[in-house]
Amino acid sequence: MNVVRRTFELDPETDARLQAIAAARGQSVAAVVTDAVALLDAVVPHEGPDVAEDIRRLREFERTNRAVPLDEVKAWVESWGTANELPRPKPRKVT
Repeated sequence: MNVVRRTFELDPETDARLQAIAAARGQSVAAVVTDAVALLDAVVPHEGPDVAEDIRRLREFERTNRAVPLDEVKAWVESWGTANELPRPKPRKVT
């Protein structure tokens, strides 16, 4: 396996957290960083946020007042993979 050596600076709290995660997972710090970069790459678009889409969705909410409250989304996600998995919440009028 080819490797590239990088040097970067971390604040002490981030370094301690990184080392704790590595120890808990039984991995090297490098493996944890590799996994973190892969996860970030999977969830954050390379081209940056789609501000126009965000504005469109905000305008739609302002027009309709329809949304899914965050607590309902959290409960739904937390139920995934359980015996009591909740159905996907539906948007509704919120105040």
